[in-house]
Order: sequence, then structure tokens, then C-alpha cells
Amino acid sequence: MLIKTCSNGRAKVTHAVVVIFLEFFAWGLLTAPMLTVLHETFPHHTFLVNGLIQGVKGLLSFLSAPLIGALSDVWGRKSFLLLTVFFTCAPIPLMRISPWWYFALISVSGLFSVTFSVIFAYVADITEERERSTAYGLVSATFAASLVTSPAIGAYLSATYGDSLVVLVATIIAVADILFILLIVPESLPDKMRLSSWGFPISWEQADPFASLKKVGKDTTVLLICVTVFLSYLPEAGQYSSFFLYLRQVIKFSSEAIAAFIAMVGILSIVAQTLLLSVLMRKIGNKNTVLLGLGFQLFQLAWYGFGSEPWMMWAAGTVAAMSSITFPAVSALVSHCTDHDQQGAVQGMVTGIRGLCNGLGPALFGFIFFLFNVELIDLNPDVILGLQIIPGPPFLFGACTVLLALLVAYFIPEHDSLAAKTCSAQAITVPDNGTQLNSSAPGSDEDNEPLLQDSSM
Repeated sequence: MLIKTCSNGRAKVTHAVVVIFLEFFAWGLLTAPMLTVLHETFPHHTFLVNGLIQGVKGLLSFLSAPLIGALSDVWGRKSFLLLTVFFTCAPIPLMRISPWWYFALISVSGLFSVTFSVIFAYVADITEERERSTAYGLVSATFAASLVTSPAIGAYLSATYGDSLVVLVATIIAVADILFILLIVPESLPDKMRLSSWGFPISWEQADPFASLKKVGKDTTVLLICVTVFLSYLPEAGQYSSFFLYLRQVIKFSSEAIAAFIAMVGILSIVAQTLLLSVLMRKIGNKNTVLLGLGFQLFQLAWYGFGSEPWMMWAAGTVAAMSSITFPAVSALVSHCTDHDQQGAVQGMVTGIRGLCNGLGPALFGFIFFLFNVELIDLNPDVILGLQIIPGPPFLFGACTVLLALLVAYFIPEHDSLAAKTCSAQAITVPDNGTQLNSSAPGSDEDNEPLLQDSSM
């Protein structure tokens, strides 16, 4: 099963950038068609089913990521890049062939939807520690760029030529990505670090997705950070899984408007994470930047919850972009509060919690939508009156959990006695699909990866 590279030359960050761009560009094209197919396939409980699909996918990714990361340490990155991209993109052509099988395969594909775990391990293999944050930034910016452009292109093709063409183009791009990995991408892990024997034992601790979570309570500062991450990222994950569907069904955004919304928030988020974040880290400090980001997130979710007009969503979207500074600042705070030889373990805890939220958040939001009868049809007058007051109940629930996160974060020590090094203000966000990065040996430099995903839209 080991895949021998057909390419010549040295592994480069460029290879990782192209793989990520093609995969997420293909999925971004399907943003508008997928919302249509989802509602047509499940017209009565659209939000609930969407939450369950994304929730199952997130939980499976959380459970499988450590094992895939450990196996890639033994058998190399290229084999698992091919595996993850293939199974992540496998559902695409089924959107037009069989929507039921399409959504079923999306759920099951969570077992392999860990491309970013392998990609960042790939980048760690080929970069020095001082260069790593820049390389991660390039990969993260590529992800953002693919989602800024592709939904708009997909919406245009869908309106002009129909959904079938969009699915065809997305399938072609996914196949091109697979061929690029197979024929061009070199192996990044040196031969001397790989074992040719398939019988090499993988310990249960390496494959246990809950291993890092068991260590959370051993340090008060780490506990406060992890609770903050859980309370703030739980609604973030739920929001990311359902918000575009909410804009389409409840706020009545067109496909073109949704694409423009994604582009606006994506561009503003990039600006916030580069220019604004570095200024705030210098001027008000790490902890206060976290608190400010949580404040933006609280305001954004409350506005989404009470907003009922399109202009309110656009205004709240600008606040959502500003809230994207939260997780880079948290990542930097983790770096401040942890010894160098413990960073991999602590960051692993944070990533494990995020992965868990990627499973729980979508299911929770879908259930709340279902509980409050937020659907398009068969609404009785009492329900309609309630939705006029609170159009988006899950977002208001999320605002409450972020308020708790804000209170917990207030008690995080700004300078921990264990911190023995400075923190780079260039912390970045990682869209990791909720996976746990476990792609290197414990305590190695490869553990020092940006962990926190920006899904503020």
C-alpha cells in the first residue's frame, strides 16, 4: 500500500499549498448547489439533518486523526495525503447521482477528513522551526483565498449553466488534486525516519483521541485556557456548519449574496489576522487581545441571533471577521504559558478539544434549530411570533457560552511562571477540520503547530 513517488526533486511548501488550494476550491464551488440539494433532500428537518451530518463527520475526524497522524510518521506523508484527499473528495460526484448517498458518504468521509493534519506534518518535515510559522501562514492564507473566490464562481456557474456543470468542474478539480499528489508531490519524511515494516507497533496512547484531554486538569492555567477554547469554539463549530444554510432559508439570501458574504468576511478576516492582530498584541497584550476577540464573537453571535434583516447579517459579518483574532491570540497564549518541552502536549489538548467541538457543535445547533421549529414550512402563529423576536436561537445560545468563555478567560494569568520564552505575535489560524494534530513524536518540534481554526463566518 505504500505509494512510491513518481516525482523528482525536493519536497516544498508549494506542494502543500497546491494540494490545499485544489481540495478546498473544489468544495467551495459546491457551496450554493449543496444548500439547494440539502433542502430538497430533507425539506422538513433541514437544519437537524445538516447538524447530524456535520456532527458525525466531525466526531469521526476527531477519533481517526491521531491514528492517521501516527501511521503517517511510520509510512510517510504522501500515502496519507493521497488517502485523505481521495476520501474527502469522493462524495462530490454523488451530489447529482444520488443525494442520499452523497450526504451519507460525507458523514463517513470524516474518518479521512484530516488533510490538514497531514499537510502541517508535511510542512514541519521540510521547514526549520524559525520558518515554520511563515509556512503555516502561507498554507492558511491559501485556504482562505480558495474560499474567498470559489463560492462566487460556483454560484455564477450554477445560475448560468446549472448545478450539474458545477459538480462536474468540482469533480475535475478534485481528480486533478489526486493526480498532482500521485505524480508530482514528493515524500517529505526522510527514508531514515520511516520504517519499511508494516508490523511496527503503534501504541494505544498515540492512537487514543482522548489521551490529551485526560491531562487537561493537571495545570490550572492550562485548564482555564482549555475551558475557554471549549466554550468559545463549540458555538463557532456549530455556526460554521449551519450559518450559510440559515442565510439561505431564513434570511432569504440568494446564492450570489452568500458567495459575496463569504468573500467579504474572508477578506476582512485576513486583514484582521495580519494587520490588526499584530498591532493589538503589541499595544494591549496577549490576554487582552483574547478578551477583545471573545467580545467581538459575543457581539457577532448575539447580532446573528436577534437579526432578521439582510443588512444586519452583513453588519454582523464584519464583526465576525474581527472576532477571528481570538484563536491566534489563544495559540500565542498557550505558547506563553508553557515550557518549550511541554508545548506539543498542551497544544495537543487544545486541538483535541477543538476536534470534539467540531462533532458536538453542529449536532447541538441542528438540534436547537429543530427544537425551535426553525424551518421553511408548516409554522404555526406562535412559532412565527417567537422567531420574529429571536430568529436564530442557536446563535443566541452560542452568545451565552461565549459570555461564559469571556468570564473564564478573565482569570487566565497573563504571565505564567513556567513560561521561559517569548511568543511570536505571528500566530495564525489553521482550518484543520476539527482534527487532532498528532503527526510527530511526543515533544518534537513538529508538535509546535498553529492549532486553532478560524471559522468565524
